[in-house]
Amino acid sequence: MDRRSFLSAGGFSLTAAFLAACSIDRSPRAQRLLDLAEKKNEGVERSLFHHSAMNSAKSGAKIAGAAFPSYFISKTVPVWDEKVHGPWALEVSGAVNNPVKLTLEDLRKLPFRSQRVDHFCVEGWNAVAVWQGVRLSDIARVVGVAPDAAYVDFQSFDDGYHESWDLDSAMHPQTLVVIAMDGNLLGMAHGAPARVHSPVKLGYKNTKYLTKIVFLPKRNGGYWSDQGYEWYGGT
Repeated sequence: MDRRSFLSAGGFSLTAAFLAACSIDRSPRAQRLLDLAEKKNEGVERSLFHHSAMNSAKSGAKIAGAAFPSYFISKTVPVWDEKVHGPWALEVSGAVNNPVKLTLEDLRKLPFRSQRVDHFCVEGWNAVAVWQGVRLSDIARVVGVAPDAAYVDFQSFDDGYHESWDLDSAMHPQTLVVIAMDGNLLGMAHGAPARVHSPVKLGYKNTKYLTKIVFLPKRNGGYWSDQGYEWYGGT
């Protein structure tokens, strides 16, 4: 059963039956109903979110390894070209007191974490990997997030791909800026030299090929969010 049929048959949201026909109804009324459904669903997701709730892959689940799916929007695998762009560094800016640029060496000097967790895809599959990196909350302490910051935008060099998050999800203990996967530095197919990863968000929210983290007082969109995917994207 595909996603649209599931929503229609199960009455999964306020406008489930209507959503089944949304591909042929592009009226302002249709958009209002879709916006209402997303707002209500986000309210439910936010109410279920807790900083103390941790994901841990089942003990019997195998590491996906080479079978872990790769995805990007560029025509070919994005590769950081130092000859064109200079040495890679992660810019952290926006509503912060101390904007910084962090090299891979800078990231390694921060408290390093390793977690064996699920990666949940909006298409319905999940895969297990061991991710190593730095908690975004630790980076937030370095830059001193301003009181009015409520959102975070993760930007990449993958043809301008970006996705924004709510600050609570970004500060979850399992939200990492990752530089290694399964004990090795990230490969090109999985977001090298750094990416964001957290089991609290669906895969498309986990921006790869990171270049910037921007703390924001107001919400903005994202590559898939602007095309109709749910903005919150929580698991």
